[in-house]
Amino acid sequence: MAGDRRYYCYKDVLPFAAMVTMECTNVGLNTLYKAATLRGMSYHVFIVYSYAVAAFLLLPAPFFSKRSRVLPPVNFSIVSKVGLLGIIGCTSQIMGYTGIIYSSPTLASAISNLVPAFTFILAVIFRMETLSFSKISTRAKFLGTIVSVTGAFVVTLYKGPKLISLSPSSSPSVSLVSLGSSQSNWALGGLFLTSEYILVPLWYIVQTQIMKEYPAELTVVFFYNLIVSILAAIVGSFTEPNPSAWKLKPDIALASILCSGVLGSCLNNSVHTWALRLKGPLFVSMFKPLSIAIAVAMGFMFLGDDLYLGSVIGAAIISIGFYTVMWGKAKDDTTKDEVINLESSSTQRSPLLQYKDDDMESR
Repeated sequence: MAGDRRYYCYKDVLPFAAMVTMECTNVGLNTLYKAATLRGMSYHVFIVYSYAVAAFLLLPAPFFSKRSRVLPPVNFSIVSKVGLLGIIGCTSQIMGYTGIIYSSPTLASAISNLVPAFTFILAVIFRMETLSFSKISTRAKFLGTIVSVTGAFVVTLYKGPKLISLSPSSSPSVSLVSLGSSQSNWALGGLFLTSEYILVPLWYIVQTQIMKEYPAELTVVFFYNLIVSILAAIVGSFTEPNPSAWKLKPDIALASILCSGVLGSCLNNSVHTWALRLKGPLFVSMFKPLSIAIAVAMGFMFLGDDLYLGSVIGAAIISIGFYTVMWGKAKDDTTKDEVINLESSSTQRSPLLQYKDDDMESR
């Protein structure tokens, strides 16, 4: 009984709590990044240094992996997939951070809700998810994905009347830095962010495939961070030739780089990779709709943003869709566990039955 509880905690409760925590962390990191860029930090410099910090922290991973004795040898297939993962990650990060500069962290969270739909489509194409509408779990995942994306569009497109307004004096952080963006740049930022969140599901798919071949999360994430840092440095050498831009000072830019390197590129990527191996790409992508609700809540509490009816309605719709997909995913997992238990049970019984038959024949 205690073993079943531990297994349930590891398989269901822990991934759920970890993914919610990571979405909260990501929204906070995006907000800190936006504040740093408004103080003059280049996003090319940010990507290079933050991923370099993460790679440095994970440097011991390839040498002290607990699975080093049972891991398959590194071959060309694994190396090429990790390289492809690095190219996808570097491109998506450049697109995403550029989009945040032109728009805002809230818009980034809103557009990220396209990820579940793209992931679901790619997972079906790559046969990582079965599309059988005769199963109630498939219908729940499909319907929940549509509802979540709908809720995201409600938050983005419908503002509605103001429910609660905080005065600027009650939120000191607003006076320090404005995280808004002009309307002319908003569409351009949305285009960059949409490009990023088309690449993110592809990142999930490739990472899941790598985990099947080489199930060592920290080692894979280390090489991924190293590749992204190198690629970003090559791109940055052309786009940011000014040497003074690469000099760091003890200010909000340095704080943003360190926080992103430790909590984002290191911890977040490791947790996402672990969850992808354990639960699959659809489970991980379905936490993206929560980010808009988290962004609205954090903007209201910490940045003094006004709370509008559209945000409340959209967050409620997102929550309904999110829990519908989670229910469908849990239903799938329960069915798979029952099949595995049935197969293992029959395997264990067969030798006993064979022994009994032989004993009867000998008599």
